[in-house]
Amino acid sequence: MKKTLIATAVASMLAMPAMAADVTMKFGHVGAPGSLFEATVNNFAACVGDKSGGKIEVQTFGSSQLGKDKELLQKLKLGQVDFALPSSVMSSVSDVFGVFEMPYIIKDRDHMRRVQGAMMDKFQGAANDNGYHIVGLAENGFRHITNNTRPINKPEDLEGIKLRTPNGAWRVKMFQQYGANPTPMSFSDVFTALQTGVIDGQENPYAQIASAKFQEVQKYLSITGHVYTPAYILTSSKTFAKQSADVQAMLTDCANDTQTFTYEKAAQLETDLLTVIKDAGVEVNEADKAAFIEASKPIYEGFAAEVDGGQELIDTVMGLAQSS
Repeated sequence: MKKTLIATAVASMLAMPAMAADVTMKFGHVGAPGSLFEATVNNFAACVGDKSGGKIEVQTFGSSQLGKDKELLQKLKLGQVDFALPSSVMSSVSDVFGVFEMPYIIKDRDHMRRVQGAMMDKFQGAANDNGYHIVGLAENGFRHITNNTRPINKPEDLEGIKLRTPNGAWRVKMFQQYGANPTPMSFSDVFTALQTGVIDGQENPYAQIASAKFQEVQKYLSITGHVYTPAYILTSSKTFAKQSADVQAMLTDCANDTQTFTYEKAAQLETDLLTVIKDAGVEVNEADKAAFIEASKPIYEGFAAEVDGGQELIDTVMGLAQSS
């Protein structure tokens, strides 16, 4: 009889609906299933759920379900989305973020950590001035070029190639300088554009290339590593300000934890996914980075001339390349 009562009680508990979170928050991003973006966002969501004791649920929506990058930036301000994970598009929010569009300015993740430690107030101020709050940094990663025309060894090999870029002015200028025909386009539209020949190629980290299956519609991968793009765990200033101090601290802690997870995951994917791309039959070559660095000088000169405080930004970031 006692066993029957216990069994009945357990069955009743299992039949009860799970306790709903006190607060639900939406996190939208453009990453496909299997992408570094997805892993990053899921890690952050799990951390918030855990550290809040289940009181806050972060619901994640990938593959541009809640909008493309620029739409997500707008929805953050409207309060329709609580978090987003923009990357290159942040250079359209403020010229300050354009410093990360300078070719080869970030050497490795340790360098990025030093830049973050020394300059985060500058980036946070630029975000705040435009109605946003950076909860923390993650990454998109080191970018490489794929295309269907030819292997890219030097900048002149890009001559005439129609290359998709994100919606950032400095990325466009960079590839124009290299001789390509840059075509800004939302990430979610790239696969079809490659498949149909609307564009010849694109540039992204391995994690974005492989998860979006670009290897299925591209012949060549050229390892250029031309830009390292951080990603920003971003909310609006209003959304962040209305949280209690404890919740703000918890969100910030989770973003910091997620950055560590993301860096480790990204480093592993750089090895694993290059194999995936090669195994798909894509021809891979190491580009002449010295030639690209030489061809990039006018981009730095343009940024220094056109952006208020641009030269100081460049000098500060480059000065942090070596640890003291």
